[in-house]
Amino acid sequence: MKLYLTLLLIFFSFNCKAQYVKPPIWQKYNNLPLKTTWINYPWQSKYLFNYDIKFYALNINIDAKKPTVSGNVQLWMKPIPLKDTFAFELNDIMSIDSILINNKKLNKFTRSKGNVIFSHPSQPKTSMLKVNVFYHGTVQTGGFFSGVSTQYNETWEKWVTWTLSEPFAAKDWFPVKQDLQDKADSAWIFLTTDSNYMAGSEGLLTQTVNLPNGKKRYEWKTSYPIDYYLISFAVADYMQYNIYQKDTDFSRDSLLIQNLIYNSNQYLAQNKSKIKSTKGMITLYNKLFGKYPFQKEKYGHSLTELSGGMEHQTMTTLGSFNFDLVAHELGHQWFGDNVTCSTWSDIWINEGFATYSNYLAENYLKGKTNGTQFIIQRQKSALKSNGSVYIPENQIYPGNEWRIFNGALSYDKGACIIHMLRHEINNDTLFFNILKAFQNKYKGSTATGEDFKNITDSITQKDFDYFFKQWYYGKGYPVYEIVWKQKKDTIEIKSIQTSTLKKPALFKMWMDYQINFTDNTDTLLRLHQTDTIQIFKIKSHKKIKNIIVDPNHWTLQKIALLTTSVKSNKSHNKEIIIPNPIQNNLIIYFKDDINKNKEINIYNIKGQQIIRKKSTVTKVNIPFYSLPKGIYIVKIKIGNYTKIKKIIKE
Repeated sequence: MKLYLTLLLIFFSFNCKAQYVKPPIWQKYNNLPLKTTWINYPWQSKYLFNYDIKFYALNINIDAKKPTVSGNVQLWMKPIPLKDTFAFELNDIMSIDSILINNKKLNKFTRSKGNVIFSHPSQPKTSMLKVNVFYHGTVQTGGFFSGVSTQYNETWEKWVTWTLSEPFAAKDWFPVKQDLQDKADSAWIFLTTDSNYMAGSEGLLTQTVNLPNGKKRYEWKTSYPIDYYLISFAVADYMQYNIYQKDTDFSRDSLLIQNLIYNSNQYLAQNKSKIKSTKGMITLYNKLFGKYPFQKEKYGHSLTELSGGMEHQTMTTLGSFNFDLVAHELGHQWFGDNVTCSTWSDIWINEGFATYSNYLAENYLKGKTNGTQFIIQRQKSALKSNGSVYIPENQIYPGNEWRIFNGALSYDKGACIIHMLRHEINNDTLFFNILKAFQNKYKGSTATGEDFKNITDSITQKDFDYFFKQWYYGKGYPVYEIVWKQKKDTIEIKSIQTSTLKKPALFKMWMDYQINFTDNTDTLLRLHQTDTIQIFKIKSHKKIKNIIVDPNHWTLQKIALLTTSVKSNKSHNKEIIIPNPIQNNLIIYFKDDINKNKEINIYNIKGQQIIRKKSTVTKVNIPFYSLPKGIYIVKIKIGNYTKIKKIIKE
């Protein structure tokens, strides 16, 4: 999913029975005691939802002008183990007309907080329970994460209705088991609407049936495993613009790229070249990630008024054919659809990799300059937040969707740490082999960040636990003060690293240094920092002109100071005050005055003293969490030495 935040959002929350889940993995990486966690995951009942969903068959009536749904949905489920009480989810606002169990009418069922509970006699393990739900209703809307939305486009004079079930809204419009780790083996989505409209969905359009009363039924079928939130529809006055992607790596001669766009030759003329760019993206991703995972069916787009895009399997729902939007959602077909995150805590598997797919498309299809600018913007965004990419389980609940889809963390920092991992591996062949191996092992299934780490360890024959501890589960980022000097034939680079937060206190990582010489030549050094203060010495007979840190923009960090060592300035560099601007913690590192008394005073813009601290240690951490945004003055006194510096809280 890619979001363009132009909507006024209305959030809905509800209470439900808490369920016991295993201790969250993030706790072991923060030296916290493992403990039980109680969270509002309504689909995780070990009793009522303990079955394997095998097949969804939707046969529903929809309308381009209003968010109404009626018809019936079959759920084929295999009980594990034998039970006689089951449940599925359906929003209480939807009316149930009847329920059939194995073609026999169910006389009694109960509804409780979005769950529909029913009993059925125990049966052999090998038998299939076929639940057919007849229902109708107008879907409750209001916000980006509504199950069904209807909107009118004034420019093209088209009504359009579409679904967006991620993460919790599938139950708003059809009976479902909302469990990420239980993909259905296949699905049929039969959509009946007025004959002047067309409806798009997953898989192949196997048949279009003309019905009485000016209706048509579009019969879509997919034979690939599919997660509940990737089942969708979009309906409007569409025309088809289909193109074909030929590639010798496909088992067929070509792949259908099926585009449902507003029925306007003018719209097609304006967007034809953008739509065709999908072909180059598929060729690129096919090379980097492995074969397009749904090649027996199609890839497609359904145009709607969605502010962004949603990676519905084989049929992306989007609001435009913007290059970055198409690249992002197409990347999801591998990362998010073929391999889906096992938990919403691991949304990085979806959004981090789709954002990095976007970078790869920019870099390889539009040029290195575009790719560089793209990753720089992602890094700037990520540095605005100190949060973790992995989302603690107790933050996953309806009403908190924007934590799951946090742009700075799940998307931008998620992409940045993939970029850094590539730099840490320092071997593109290995890196892309990891992506392919990950796709191959977990195809049609789900995976966690730990699963990806294990694949990385296996392919590289190295342990990347430190990396994931720092970047995936950890918070904050490193800040550097770098001082270099040259004496005769030796270059000395002193790197002091501090963290914006206490944990992790140190980011062990490789850093590139471009050494520019006075004879207009240069060399690139790759240095591994494993301590807070580290001195690197390199032999060179050439005279240095300057040094550029991370010239190719691989790493996520801030450089607070980069200078050459000059004796006359030594007395003016007793301390380092970082970061600036500041968000959470102000860190002051004292270089030379070990065990000396230090007095720190902080004043607001009005000159009022708000913090006073005395210390003898070399590193002082001052929390700024509760202070309002604005300008502050830091005054440091060590004996007869006084330093005053302006800082900004943003």
